[in-house]
Amino acid sequence: MENFETIRLDKGLYTAREGCTAALEAVDPSEAYKGTALEGLDAFERQLKRFDIRIHGAASDCVEKFFATTDSAALFPEYVARAVRKGLERADLLPYIVATRTDINSMDYRTIASVPTEAEKTLEDVEEGATIPETAVHPQENLVKLKKRGRMLCASYEALRFQRLDLFTVTLQQIGAYIARTQLKDAVDVLENGDGNANPAPTSDLAGTGVTYADLVDFWNEFDPYELNTLVASPDMAAAVLKLSEMRDAAAGLSFHGDGKPVTPLGAALLKSAAVPAGKIIGLDRTCALEMVQAGGVLTEYDKLIDRQLERAAITQISGFAKIFTDASRVLS
Repeated sequence: MENFETIRLDKGLYTAREGCTAALEAVDPSEAYKGTALEGLDAFERQLKRFDIRIHGAASDCVEKFFATTDSAALFPEYVARAVRKGLERADLLPYIVATRTDINSMDYRTIASVPTEAEKTLEDVEEGATIPETAVHPQENLVKLKKRGRMLCASYEALRFQRLDLFTVTLQQIGAYIARTQLKDAVDVLENGDGNANPAPTSDLAGTGVTYADLVDFWNEFDPYELNTLVASPDMAAAVLKLSEMRDAAAGLSFHGDGKPVTPLGAALLKSAAVPAGKIIGLDRTCALEMVQAGGVLTEYDKLIDRQLERAAITQISGFAKIFTDASRVLS
């Protein structure tokens, strides 16, 4: 193990397959600091301490502090990626609708699918010596469509060098929020229209011009044997659901007014998103409806960032979505 104050830092941290922080942890494991004043910091945070770089609070340093030495400059892309990732996580609704995440190291990915018949959804008694019923699992015909989503930093080093890192972090977090909202739009599109493998969500029609409690009950009933546990609604439909008289009972009102997290009369989580077209509600069983595929995490153009060429430096993430069970998501409109 190397002492964290003597580790040589360079661009090689970002070419390592496991990423910057993992590469640092390999030579400077956090387990070695248990019981010390540095316990609780990861390898990257210990490097910030090494160069006395403060990135939070009113007393945070300026951007130029990262570029005081060639070693400390190598930390800048990871700082950018972490700030973007934090903003992405704050605005991210995907954990509420994604059943599983798959990390891959290529641009091609073919998921698997199982389309059970009505008979296969129930398990009958199997007589002694009889053949056990089969459930077919097969690769999908078409590849998952991966999309690169991101933003470009458009500011010169001279314009940013004297800016406080605390303020710059807020800007980077907003980039993360943009990425999160765009990824949610991609996920909603796959839930509604399918992933290119002839698996769009079944659509249920509203009985009238607006959503009623009876509409929601009928919609809930159509999910058997799946569970309707999440509703992703356009802003107008989310408001319509919250205005239902059934939402005005004491328990629902106390929850909504207490923590701002609405609960539908059916017990499903209600998420409001402009990614859903107006007049529509997408219902799903979040345990088995959607798979998220990622080709790495937040990516930064580390060469440009380390060399102070911030202008036109891209911050991106590559991801795509695939349906798992077609009928585990449905559309109400």
